[in-house]
Amino acid sequence: MEILKEDSFRRQLKKGLNGAYLFFGEEDYLKSFSLKSARSLICGDPTLAVFNDVRIDPLDYTPDTLVNALMSFPMMGEKKIVTIDGLSLASAKASEIAELTEAIGTIEEYDYNVLIISIPAGLIDEGILPKRPSTALSTIAKKATLVHFESISGARLNAWVQKHLEHNGVTASPQVCANLIERCGGSMYALSNETEKLAYYLLQHGRSEVTLDDVSLISCTIMHSDAYALANAILENRYADAISALNVMKFKRIEPTIALSEVSRAICDLFLIKILSADGMPAAEIMRMLKITSEYKFKLYASAAQKSSREAFERAIRLCSDADLALKRGSNGYMIIERLICVL
Repeated sequence: MEILKEDSFRRQLKKGLNGAYLFFGEEDYLKSFSLKSARSLICGDPTLAVFNDVRIDPLDYTPDTLVNALMSFPMMGEKKIVTIDGLSLASAKASEIAELTEAIGTIEEYDYNVLIISIPAGLIDEGILPKRPSTALSTIAKKATLVHFESISGARLNAWVQKHLEHNGVTASPQVCANLIERCGGSMYALSNETEKLAYYLLQHGRSEVTLDDVSLISCTIMHSDAYALANAILENRYADAISALNVMKFKRIEPTIALSEVSRAICDLFLIKILSADGMPAAEIMRMLKITSEYKFKLYASAAQKSSREAFERAIRLCSDADLALKRGSNGYMIIERLICVL
């Protein structure tokens, strides 16, 4: 079974897209960027977007809805693009995966479409890649091209930060970029937000080169400990502790979208630790997969993961996905997270 990586998909973009694609993996920023690029390629004329850029809300998705979207003809063009951005398959049954795959397969009859379904990080069972993909991925791969968006790190992430700063009109040395990554973490969404803040600050003060002092003054520190504290409190129904952890994020002025993203990631990581440990995977292998470098920290996470049931994890992931969609629609950020805490 072939699984494309992000760079291979970019090469396909240049040649032209055909058929159906399923985006999955850790790096949601790259998924969003690739989805935007595909839309621009296929539906470059904004006046025809209402006909040729068909977006299905994940909450409205059904197999019939997808098939109906594929049936309509493009307007004044050879192709149209149909997308479902943010679909959760975390708790999908085998029958639901089969129905989705069958609906995707109808694109063979309506080959004037490009279909892209984007799954947020942690919201599909991936199995053990690349050797043992999950049943869900193996089933969908019969009708769609799988594209795996792995998180990036090291020199590649450093170069990306440099280019992102340059795009916003400022420069920074590799040392400063490395410091920014160490301070803010490896999330490309978080780093995108921080580079924009730095660029705005420098340009407002008539400067163009970011220094270590600028990073220390402007950028938010990494928040994984806050995210795990909030995730644990949510899963264990500790309302007061959850609100306290959220208040720490508010005090640090962390963007609500980033806060929810980190909390969702923390819940997914804890769920994976629970599942993989139950399957007998060695702790060292789980640590490598989740990029956890501290054995002490892993033991804390593993202990926390065992306190919650599979059903509690699945419900939390589903509600985090719903909250993420509400945030992207422009709802009050922290109010959405507070409501999530109350519901859970």
